[in-house]
Amino acid sequence: MPFCVSGGIVAESEMAFSALEDAACKLAEQLEVDYLEMRNFERKHPRWISKDLYVSFQKFIDPNPQANLNAVPRKQRAMIRKGIKAELAIEINQDTEQFFAIYSESLRNLGTPVMSSKYFRFLKNIFGDACEVLTVTKNGRPIAAVMSFYYRDQVLPYYGGGNREARQLKANDFMYWQLMLRASQRGVRIFDYGRSKKGTGSYDFKKNWGFSPRALQYEYYLVKARRMPDVSPLNPRYRLSITLWQHMPLSLSRMLGPMIARNLA
Repeated sequence: MPFCVSGGIVAESEMAFSALEDAACKLAEQLEVDYLEMRNFERKHPRWISKDLYVSFQKFIDPNPQANLNAVPRKQRAMIRKGIKAELAIEINQDTEQFFAIYSESLRNLGTPVMSSKYFRFLKNIFGDACEVLTVTKNGRPIAAVMSFYYRDQVLPYYGGGNREARQLKANDFMYWQLMLRASQRGVRIFDYGRSKKGTGSYDFKKNWGFSPRALQYEYYLVKARRMPDVSPLNPRYRLSITLWQHMPLSLSRMLGPMIARNLA
């Protein structure tokens, strides 16, 4: 659950739900953790405190590619066309190392620690064909990449990013458009853009695609903590750390990142 958008109690009755909730709270107290977190699309624990920070973005994919393009707002369509005019290309990769090289650089530039490369390799091995890495190239050079998951009638682009050249060439816009086309060809009907924090560039980017935000209900049962956790990059206390991380050598950020990222879900 720590790296997932949602993950709460699975129960078929109120009695079972209450029993699982009580057991989870008791376990949290026994383990003396700071807090117990439940992530849902609707409030399930009204007595707990909640955080109004994250939203999810989902949109219907039409079988007709032109209909999907027409559904994208005009300014965003222009970004997609710039990527096409730049003669960008895509390739589907089984190896996650190339993806990790791009993704880790993207996160370093944002001032965010990256998880271990082993984590992404394990995801690909475990999920198999349901996990796909799409890479954008310019003259054969990889400049952007996204790791997506296919589940039932949904595609979930979960981890993605690009280098500095990708921003100039609108490679990220091109990348997600190509993923939408590919998902449509596979018969997928829901494009799930995942979660974003309000007030961030990621939030604005997804809204520009015409996606409507849906509030995520993250609820907390405090154990040792006295206030709700706030590990958002919008928190002023992290401003200096983010700036320092952005200027860190890439190799060092890849080495230190996994030790920090596990606490930033």
